[in-house]
Amino acid sequence: MPRPREFDEAGVVAAVRQEFWDKGYAATSLDDLMRASGLGKGSLYGAFGDKRSLFLRVLRDYDETNDRMLRERLAEAERGVDFVRDFVRGPGRDATGARRGCLLANTTAELAMSMPDVAAEARRSYEATTRVLTDALDRAQREGDVDPDADTEELARAVLAAQLGIVALGRTGMDLDELATAADCALRRLLPATG
Repeated sequence: MPRPREFDEAGVVAAVRQEFWDKGYAATSLDDLMRASGLGKGSLYGAFGDKRSLFLRVLRDYDETNDRMLRERLAEAERGVDFVRDFVRGPGRDATGARRGCLLANTTAELAMSMPDVAAEARRSYEATTRVLTDALDRAQREGDVDPDADTEELARAVLAAQLGIVALGRTGMDLDELATAADCALRRLLPATG
């Protein structure tokens, strides 16, 4: 009979996520993962499989957490358009976060061409984000802040593309004021009815 696990799986996933996020998939070694998790190789791989399986678990957990967080923020937003603005401006709010970027965006840039399962997870996650943005824009239409004739799903994809552009520029070390200007310019073009 196998022994019960004596560690917190969610805690391990959170710890190794930081390693992957800081270093990327390829540069994160088994030693890094063991140090971050506090587990030996046998326990780590016994619980999560190989490095690739562990990484995919980390990425899925990150994506699901992000989706929940976005839905909560939308529910709490005073207006739908406020949520959309915050979404686009968010990646450029602090220098450390801007330089670190988004785990999913970083991963997509690093691995989407070589790991089809990462590309599939990215598509799944970006579709979930598009649905949240579409819901926000539908709400903004009802609230009179977005052109009532706009195709909100198309607009949601454009908003996501703008936000990912801000993420990419932030990773280069672009000045926060320049990031804010780029985000605001994109928002004026995408949401002209908002002024």
